[in-house]
Amino acid sequence: MKIAEVGNIIEFKDGLRGIVEKVNENSVIVNITIMDNFHELEMEEKTVVNHKRYKILANHE
Repeated sequence: MKIAEVGNIIEFKDGLRGIVEKVNENSVIVNITIMDNFHELEMEEKTVVNHKRYKILANHE
């Protein structure tokens, strides 16, 4: 299992996407405000995702 790094864009929970802001031992903290429909989702700006529950879409530069 490849663990995301700060700046990576990941996908989780059936299509939600976000930018990794912090990497913890078992999870990452993700900012999901990059999604076009963020305001329609009525979710917090950041969420925690377990390493087993996401896939990396793009690496940081």
